[in-house]
Amino acid sequence: MNKILEIKNLNLGFNTESGFRQALWEAELTLEKGKMHALVGESGCGKTITAMSILKLLPKNALITSGEIFYNGEDILKLDNKALSHLRGAKIALIPQDPMTSLNPLYTIGNQLLEVIKIHQGLSGKAAYEKAIEALKTVQIPSAEERFNSYPHEFSGGMKQRAIIAMALACQAEILIADEPTTALDVTIQAQIMKLLKKIKEEKGVSILLITHDLALVSENADFVSVMYAGRIVESAPAKEFFEHPKHPYSLALLKSIPSNRGTKLETIHGQPPSIYQDISGCRFHPRCEKCMDKCVNEIPQLQPAAENHYTACWVQ
Repeated sequence: MNKILEIKNLNLGFNTESGFRQALWEAELTLEKGKMHALVGESGCGKTITAMSILKLLPKNALITSGEIFYNGEDILKLDNKALSHLRGAKIALIPQDPMTSLNPLYTIGNQLLEVIKIHQGLSGKAAYEKAIEALKTVQIPSAEERFNSYPHEFSGGMKQRAIIAMALACQAEILIADEPTTALDVTIQAQIMKLLKKIKEEKGVSILLITHDLALVSENADFVSVMYAGRIVESAPAKEFFEHPKHPYSLALLKSIPSNRGTKLETIHGQPPSIYQDISGCRFHPRCEKCMDKCVNEIPQLQPAAENHYTACWVQ
């Protein structure tokens, strides 16, 4: 396994008015070079805060209590602010949820690209311009030289997302963290953006951490899948293995809730995901699990091998 990023035993919480509340428990995730690893789960389960931990872009009240995040063997959590600033954008780039608000409306797309290239690549003048145009062409923005001088409001949502991806590519980032990159886009544009990310992964060897709740999108694009529920990774496997042989009851329930054209009944998961203010003993999914037994209520299951490179945290095997 050629690891480029590894999250190990990450525990994180928030200081609130009612005291410290834990949001992540012993999170474990490995991203391989040139692969797309999807982190999936319901809204509020901890996917985005896991991703933000990688870049240490956390709210002021957030606190990492233990754990390690290795990028090419170096623990990011031990880096100072100067080292982190060199890492962000240059080596690990973020594609945020909302492209509509991620670009400065007062500056042209070209100016924003040039600024990023100057900061992270040390280029200026003609060299920076050529790098910017090359990046815009790579993300398939038509008439790149003309659109270079456009303002964000002159771009569609899909074009804005492409421009943000172009900024990451211009800096030759090795890892893209794509946090719900298609949420604000219509279905046709979603497919185009995912096709573009997949092409970048295959042609440039970029590693992608895809944060999403859309399992249909994951099945078509990801190489590996990790499922998160209420701050815990409950299953991790190669994508093909996961979709053919899901193990955890939560994974099974998620897959059954995907709309299909096979005429099968669309099932729902009973109840609601817990908030960080709820204290739940044992497996955090047990209040909603149809297979719950006494052990699930009292003891926390750890990730264990279920098949080759396939791990699940469940007492019911």
